[in-house]
Amino acid sequence: MSLDPGSLRAASPASSGRASPINRLRGNHIEAGINPKDKAYRRYASGVERALSSFDTAQQEWADYISFLGRLLKALQAHPPVENVGIPDADTVALRLAQCLNPSLPSGVHQKALEVYAYVFTSIGKANLARDLHLYFPGLSSVLSFASLSVRPYFLALLESHILLIDATALRPALKAIILSLLPGLEDETSEDFEDIVRVLDKFREASRELHSDVQEGDDSPKDSFFWQCFFLATITSPSRRQGALGFLVRQLPKFHTKAAKGNEQGAISMRSLSPAAQDALSPEPGLLIRCFAAGLSDNQLLVQRGFLDMLVTHLPLDSAVLQYAVPKADLDQIVFAAAGVVSRRDMSLNRRLWAWFLGPEPKDEAEGGLKSPVEAKSPIVDLSSHHAAYFARYGLRSLTRSILALFDRKISAPAERAKPFRMCLSLMDRWEVGGLLIPDLFIPAITNAFEYSQTASKTEIEEVIKSASIFFDGVESGLIWAKFFEMVEKALRRDATVDDRILNLDLCSFTIQRFNLREEEMILYHMPISALAILIFLNRQSISPLTDRGYQQARALALDLADRLISVVPARAFLEPEKTAQSIGASSSKTSFDQKEIISTVHRFYEEDQGAIEGSSSLLSTALVGSQLLEECLALFVQSTNASTTLAGLDSLTKLLSTLLPIIPGASSISRNTDVLSSLQSALAPKESRNSGRPDFSIVAAVATTIGTIQQIDLASPYMSTPEVLGLQSSLIEILWDYLSPFEPKYHVEAVRCLWHLEAISSNNRCVEASLTRIISSSVSASSPSATVKPVEAARRFAILWTHSMQEKPAQGEKGQRAVPRRTSSTTGFGTTGIPSDPSTVLAQPLLLLLDSLAEDGTEIFAFVKTWLQHLSTLPKVFDILISRMSALKCFQQSFALTTASQKPGSSAKRNDVGECLYYMKHIFQTIKHASEHTWLTVAGEMIEPHYQQGDEEAERVPLQFLLMDMCMRALDITKHSERINDDTISELYRTSLETMLLLIQGPFSAPLKESHVELPLLERLQRDLNGTDPLLQRSLLDTITVALKLQFTNLPPAPKSPHQRKFSRDQNPSSSSLLLAAKDRGSTDTLPSLRIAPPPSLVECLKAGFSSPSSRIILDSWVDFLVDVLPLFADTIFQNLIPLVECFCAQIGIVFDQLRSTFRQSPTTGATSPEPTLISLMNGLEQILARGHDRLVTDELKASNNKSPDQPQSFFGNMVQGVFNSESQQPTRKATANSRLAVLLCFQDTVRTCFAVWSWGVYGNGCEKQDTTSLASFSYTSLRMRNRARRLLEHLFAAEALECLETLAVLFCRSPSKDFQPESVMGLLNVLNGSRPKHTIPAIFNAIYSRTNPTALDSGRMSSLTSELSDLDVVGFLVDYLNSIEDDAMDEVWPDCMAFLKDVLTNPLPHSQILPVLLDFVALIAEKVDNTNFGEQRKMRKDLGDIFLRLLTAALTTRPMGFLQEPKQPTSKSRPRVTPNGISASKSNPRDFVSVLASTVPRLQLILMDNERISAAATSISTNVTGPTLRAKSFPANIDETFLDLLLNLTKVSQGSKAWRRDVSDALNDARFFSTPVELVQSHWAPIFSQLVLNDKDRMPELLGRLTAPTTAGIVFGVGATSARMEADKKTQLNLRRIALLVLSCTEDTFVPHIGTIEEKIVELLTTTPTSSPSSTTRSEVYIVLRALNLKTSSLQLAPLWPIINAELQKAILSCLPSSSDHDNYSNASILQACKLLDTLLTLEPDEFQLHEWLFITDTIDAVYRPTNLQSTALADEIAEALGDTTISNSASSATVSSSQGLRKPVLEPLLRALEKEEGVDVKLMARGELAARVLRPFFGGLSICAFEGMYGMEGVDWDACVDGLVRDIFEDGEVASAAV
Repeated sequence: MSLDPGSLRAASPASSGRASPINRLRGNHIEAGINPKDKAYRRYASGVERALSSFDTAQQEWADYISFLGRLLKALQAHPPVENVGIPDADTVALRLAQCLNPSLPSGVHQKALEVYAYVFTSIGKANLARDLHLYFPGLSSVLSFASLSVRPYFLALLESHILLIDATALRPALKAIILSLLPGLEDETSEDFEDIVRVLDKFREASRELHSDVQEGDDSPKDSFFWQCFFLATITSPSRRQGALGFLVRQLPKFHTKAAKGNEQGAISMRSLSPAAQDALSPEPGLLIRCFAAGLSDNQLLVQRGFLDMLVTHLPLDSAVLQYAVPKADLDQIVFAAAGVVSRRDMSLNRRLWAWFLGPEPKDEAEGGLKSPVEAKSPIVDLSSHHAAYFARYGLRSLTRSILALFDRKISAPAERAKPFRMCLSLMDRWEVGGLLIPDLFIPAITNAFEYSQTASKTEIEEVIKSASIFFDGVESGLIWAKFFEMVEKALRRDATVDDRILNLDLCSFTIQRFNLREEEMILYHMPISALAILIFLNRQSISPLTDRGYQQARALALDLADRLISVVPARAFLEPEKTAQSIGASSSKTSFDQKEIISTVHRFYEEDQGAIEGSSSLLSTALVGSQLLEECLALFVQSTNASTTLAGLDSLTKLLSTLLPIIPGASSISRNTDVLSSLQSALAPKESRNSGRPDFSIVAAVATTIGTIQQIDLASPYMSTPEVLGLQSSLIEILWDYLSPFEPKYHVEAVRCLWHLEAISSNNRCVEASLTRIISSSVSASSPSATVKPVEAARRFAILWTHSMQEKPAQGEKGQRAVPRRTSSTTGFGTTGIPSDPSTVLAQPLLLLLDSLAEDGTEIFAFVKTWLQHLSTLPKVFDILISRMSALKCFQQSFALTTASQKPGSSAKRNDVGECLYYMKHIFQTIKHASEHTWLTVAGEMIEPHYQQGDEEAERVPLQFLLMDMCMRALDITKHSERINDDTISELYRTSLETMLLLIQGPFSAPLKESHVELPLLERLQRDLNGTDPLLQRSLLDTITVALKLQFTNLPPAPKSPHQRKFSRDQNPSSSSLLLAAKDRGSTDTLPSLRIAPPPSLVECLKAGFSSPSSRIILDSWVDFLVDVLPLFADTIFQNLIPLVECFCAQIGIVFDQLRSTFRQSPTTGATSPEPTLISLMNGLEQILARGHDRLVTDELKASNNKSPDQPQSFFGNMVQGVFNSESQQPTRKATANSRLAVLLCFQDTVRTCFAVWSWGVYGNGCEKQDTTSLASFSYTSLRMRNRARRLLEHLFAAEALECLETLAVLFCRSPSKDFQPESVMGLLNVLNGSRPKHTIPAIFNAIYSRTNPTALDSGRMSSLTSELSDLDVVGFLVDYLNSIEDDAMDEVWPDCMAFLKDVLTNPLPHSQILPVLLDFVALIAEKVDNTNFGEQRKMRKDLGDIFLRLLTAALTTRPMGFLQEPKQPTSKSRPRVTPNGISASKSNPRDFVSVLASTVPRLQLILMDNERISAAATSISTNVTGPTLRAKSFPANIDETFLDLLLNLTKVSQGSKAWRRDVSDALNDARFFSTPVELVQSHWAPIFSQLVLNDKDRMPELLGRLTAPTTAGIVFGVGATSARMEADKKTQLNLRRIALLVLSCTEDTFVPHIGTIEEKIVELLTTTPTSSPSSTTRSEVYIVLRALNLKTSSLQLAPLWPIINAELQKAILSCLPSSSDHDNYSNASILQACKLLDTLLTLEPDEFQLHEWLFITDTIDAVYRPTNLQSTALADEIAEALGDTTISNSASSATVSSSQGLRKPVLEPLLRALEKEEGVDVKLMARGELAARVLRPFFGGLSICAFEGMYGMEGVDWDACVDGLVRDIFEDGEVASAAV
């Protein structure tokens, strides 16, 4: 046979050539010369039969076996005097002898059995033994696996004396089994009989050699091929015998070393250099050798792996032609990967052998013809490491790379498997000769694998995989990392790259930077700058055409962000020229710069040729050159981006990158001048026609502002731009930023303010920002100014925005218990809040004064705005501080103070006349107080500030603002005329203004503390002193002020607020939200106005609705709110009629404006006459006013209508929110009108709650945060937080007024989600942050809501719900459970008394609460969990009380709710399942089966709730008695069983204290014949674990089932209808019991029923003797096979040793019964035959080690399955049956079977074939005629069985256990007629 690689595989024959295969089928053959009717032979056969019959009695002791063997031997010895006489009933003799070789029997029995075997073999002769080898050898095959040392010689002698002597053709099919039978004896090389066993194996090798000479022609045919192929198969398929196989291979396997050859036919030439023995081992299938080694290298035992690695090194080197040429690349990959897999053990002994195989032998001298590496050709000195590296690169690198790449490509979700290739790569990197060549090709796939996994897996799984990936990453050389980084960047930014490639590669780069450690010094100083430079060059080299492409824009943004992140960690020293740079290009070359192409080529050489190594590199760019080029490329890209016609993506990242580079690059100023950045900045700000709005995009403005500030700070001594140039740019920028502060465009407010302050920080000395703002505002407020571009009021609004964001930049405190609101700095500006000075008022003071001037212009639009703005300004103290500080700094004021302290002589005078300026400031103070709001008075009365002057050396104390203002006014009165330049009118006006200001302060609502100052005394003194010289007008002012001051001393006014700024007021807040003063006024008005009975004009409501709905009124909406407040008293009698229309209008407008606000931050803003932010605030203010007025009126009417008047007056809407916050403040009205009014108010409250809740959830819950525009994140954070705070305050007021109704409204939202993306947890989040909504208030309110629906008579009228919300009692109690679950455990001490009182009250009268009792069980369980996590109170007593309540509640629930619904068939579930709460409780409780789900979730917590075992047992018994028992015994069982009930039952079985109760229920269900009508889906998922618990708790269950199986009998059953009926009844009982046994076996863990194997064997043997006329009959055989399948799936093969002889004999009988001529044709039905085939199919799929000894009986398990000699016939039973059933070739029939096999896992072959017939043709295979069954099912199955099994082995596929179990479960529950007939 030719030995070239192509001739190693022979084609499979098309046909066996057999003419009549039937004659070779197995059976009892009577030898020639023997007459069966001969008297002597009949006597001989009778004696043998009597001896065999004695075995039928159960053997109890080993002596019984020896006695039986003695009788059998004696009977056999009485054979007729004829040579080679046959053995009567040889099948039974072989079976009994095999049973006597049971491993559990002592060696004496084994020895006696072998003696009988020896006699049988001697008596029948060699020829008959060859014919009956299939009968006798299976029983002998397993002897060596358990034989003692005394038995082994007998076994070996038996093989040598008899088996080796038989015909070689008969020996060939069993050769693999013979090898497997001998391998256990080779495991211990020190054993006495080790050499004997090796010798016997060698003899079998010689026998197989003779076999080849018999069946093949030619002298050159291989001699040992068949033996070695069988030996390889045995090693592959039997892991338990692999150690013995290794011992034989080490001694006998030929070596596969080949000589190197050259030329085109080097493979064939090298193969011919193999030894003849090696060529024998490779023929006909060299792949078996590869798989033999791969299986050994993948073995679980370390010693086996070590041995096979040694053999690789000594017998099969990596450079062998066998691996390189004879086998496919896939086979080479397989063995290389299997060898590399040993590194996962981290064992040095294994790794050392692996390196020896990978790296090859030591290099030989050239004279010896050794391999010359490339290094050797260059140098006479052989570099050993280079030689090894060249060896591995030539022979193993590509295969190992392909294998690990395939491992990375697997889409496996398990983190351990996903991390495996990373750990393997890390271990392979221990040797640089391997890792250094391997990792470059694997690095990017490895990172890609980790990145893809991070996109889909959970956080915990990701961390596990990333941990392994990080360790691998840290082991890679930094040069290689950045070489691959550069490669990914280049792929992403090349011109021909697709969008997906761009995004993927850039994402990988970002992922690498984010997830892995890149902080090594070498990376930071060299690689990161080079990589960033490459990114910028690639971006600059892109053509202009794709700049508008969306995909490129996205890639550009990612690339720039990548470069910015790289440079952000690079220090300035990275760009300083080192002292020694002789090897760098920048130092060695006279060139100072390089073009882009040259730099990229240099970087290519650096990473490809020098492999990124810094030391000794000839391609390393100098650091100074890299820095200068970085800045040049960045500037060029910046100029291109800022001057592009459209805004380019990534400008913010580019700006930050430029800002980072400018301060750290040496010579940045000169580089910037060369680039002419100034011109580009000026051009960027210039208006362009291509822009829609004419102004630059904000990203460009922010970039320019940032760049100006950065570039000016490079060299302070020599700035880049001159002062005029800076001022010009600043002026342009300020005008543009001023435009972006428009209230109609809130998107960039925060960013624009930060830009302004950044410009101020550039050169604060020139005060450019202050001057520009003053100029812009003055030109705007001046009506005659021609340069005014906006209206005065518009300028005021913009300044208000600037003031707000400048003064309130610090993020507000988050709400209590809520998730943190994102307060991220916008990525656009490139700078954070650090640019805003600590006191921005110094810059904003002058523009502020310009606005304050408008307060004197009453009637103008700007006056109205400034007045309203000041009234609501939260930073109003800062305004007063500016005015007071400026006044204190005046010379006249200081002189006045000096005079009063007598520190200055009267004759001194001020150098300048600043009295007019003092008057100017005093007028502003007067105007501000004159138009004061409640907030203004709170500020004046309660704000504590420091005076701007000191008395002596003492430090001034903080005083209330009103005291300081009074003092300032008094000092202003002391200013005298000391100069002629001072005008008398000015001083007089100053005096009058001061007195008017004092008058306003004294008349203020909180002027009581001013009593202590006694201001009347100095005023009286002043009046008396200057009486003659004072003008009359001033005297009148003095008199008015003194009068008010005197009245103050005798008037009781409300005291000043102690902490007026605990709640900071802004224009968000309603002016009268918590005012004592105005609330009193309102109460007075409500008391007086109703008596007037003034009806409002009919058109007033429509006017209000139109005003608040009109877009044109948005800008003055505050005025409309004020108008609404003023006209609300007119609605005294009609307020309830108009309440709903007005509230609907407000809610609708809030929804519209809120949608506009959300869309503003999701997309580019559109200019329009809307201002969403202030509009929304104003609408909420108006809505709050309406609801307050309506609710106050309702409370008043209810009090008047109530007969029982309380001495305590009710709380108003804005009253105290602490006392009784969640107690309804209204009593049940007695009149219909009042009831209707209350209904109207509550409906309005519900609408408002829903509206405010939608606003509150914005930005935190849902997808709001993820979809926002990234350029305005800071403004979004500010706006969303402001809106949420306003909505929260309104909700707090609503809850303070009608807590129960508002709570029910939120409960409706929680139970019935209004939209798909609604998050129910947001409701709980709101409840946990509302002030005053502590659990101790909320829990009682929910209890009231429950009482209102279940037992309203138990509540007084003041605590009842109006029931206007669509909530059932089940909804409310479900909401209660979820709310309790959301609160902290520490809050249980607050709610414990209320919860216990509620539960006890429910138990007092449980009938009204019958619907909610089940859910209350879960409520109690949740309380127990939370109490267990705390330590408050008396824990023991509390737990005892809770347990008592739970038991009483359980009893009440079971008593009040009939369980009849559980006995009805299960209703089909709806597709839209109800939402399930975290506790498993459905929010929709309409289904009564939810009681079962509650119990299912509660039972696992019984130990926590009850603690005492007796209580737990009582609870479990109660549930079993009332729920599970009746359900399992219902008439509709099992149709009434669903997953929820089975969950309950499973949880109940895990409660050990209640095992007595549930065991009976589960046993009854199992014994119910209807059980086998259960859907198969429920069996494996639920019933199997339940039965597993049953077996664990009931050890007698299996013996009891086995005891029901009766032996077949024919006594009393002869014929007739009664006999048939009795037989059928016995059959069905037996079938059901066998199925129950199989189900229990399948449900339990492996080897659970090993103690019962003996009993099972006994029962199986009895049932296998059934006949069609016995009772039970042979119909039960199919169930017997089902039990055997279950045992094989759940029992180790060694434990099944007693059953293997029975299984083999029965399978052969069942398969032979398929033939029409079979004598057992009637004993096997179609179902029995199919189950027997499925049993064989399962065994071939699982391939148990013990079954492999018998596998050759059924299929061709040798290489003959594929490469069968042309003149050799198969003796495998499956092949014989296939040929007997039809003249169809095996190869053709195999194709159909192979198609059904899985490509990844081995599955049974027959099951898919049967399912296909049933599905496609709708036929019942069991009802087919026997001939049709044979033709359509059996013949294809048997014909393809051998080849399918071989392919499964050759593919080394794993077993699909799930498919095997699924098929068995379907068979157990398939026959519905069995269950139905037995009922």
